Amino acid sequence: MDQERTAELVLEAIAHAVDGNAAEAATTLTTIGQNADNNLMYGVCCAIASAGTHALSLIYGDQAPVPGTSDMYVLQELEPGALEDDPPKAFAARFLTARANGDEATCMALYGAALSSDGDQYVESMCALLANVAGIYRLALDR
Repeated sequence: MDQERTAELVLEAIAHAVDGNAAEAATTLTTIGQNADNNLMYGVCCAIASAGTHALSLIYGDQAPVPGTSDMYVLQELEPGALEDDPPKAFAARFLTARANGDEATCMALYGAALSSDGDQYVESMCALLANVAGIYRLALDR
């Protein structure tokens, strides 16, 4: 699958997820996963997280952290230990935060860890990232 088609499918998956159509979002994400190698899937994660970063900037407006400064997004657990108990959700939150902060090294390390996990956890991590971004987009659209 070429990058242009992959980009179209990523946007389609995000749109389905934002619309609350989990079945279509999952089908589209599965299509991407079945036709992508590990490098392309890393790009897919980055694209999804970049969409999440855009949604965060819509939510926070002029209070959003400014790239290239000491400002940054910080991950705060509302329920202590919740991310420890759910590695896919932890991946999603940490990957999005790292991407929003422009921390490519952390993004690559997190993706590498997800990739080396068992197959189900890897798939759940990709789905959790998409679901996380869709939730943020829905919040942004409500504003």
